[in-house]
Amino acid sequence: MVGLGTLIDVALIIAGGAVGLVAGRLVKPCVQEGLLKTTGVAVLFIGLSGALEGMLSVSDGALVSGGTVVVVASLALGTLAGELLDIASWFERLGAWLRRVSGNEKNERFLDAFLTATFTVCIGAMAVVGSIQDGILGDWSTLALKGVLDALIICAMAASMGVGCLFSALPVGVLQGAITLLARALQPLMTEAALANLSTVGSILIFCVGVNLIRGRTFNTANMLPAVVVAVLMALA
Repeated sequence: MVGLGTLIDVALIIAGGAVGLVAGRLVKPCVQEGLLKTTGVAVLFIGLSGALEGMLSVSDGALVSGGTVVVVASLALGTLAGELLDIASWFERLGAWLRRVSGNEKNERFLDAFLTATFTVCIGAMAVVGSIQDGILGDWSTLALKGVLDALIICAMAASMGVGCLFSALPVGVLQGAITLLARALQPLMTEAALANLSTVGSILIFCVGVNLIRGRTFNTANMLPAVVVAVLMALA
């Protein structure tokens, strides 16, 4: 069944978030805060490992860095485009609407929880590769694995940030569902180099999400999202 991978991922995010909500009600606020910082550290290292994997290689027994131009250009041009388009306001309006229709208007952490969780589970090569595999081959295994990882992350986030994290399932469903439906059209564009660039820059954005979890809203990650598109286009140029 085409699209099954996305359905599994969405279901696991909701399930993980529900478990996190129950667990969060059983612990003190100080424990929730500690869990939030711990989750931030985990997200930092997830992003850092992906970025370093794309930028470092071993040549003649020495560690060599590369891809600096792609990273700098993608982040600079992508952030410029994001700021001009003010993508953050789109997500904030979506989060505000979800908070209203879900009856969570008095939940002050809802919007921050929704945005942080969304950027953590939506950005990355697994979402793109898995959705294309699902759309063309009907192979949902990559998205199922992503779902397990997402469930663990959202569980920890929901325990400390609240119900807003569960609603990250909506952007995941829309994004991955769209890629699955357009898989045959997107497949020629997703070359090995394009996926490598997407993975590296996407991992840097995930790193920024981790920083935000620890230090507050340091990076406007939403307005940096076009960087992954620029990274793919640079590989095709």
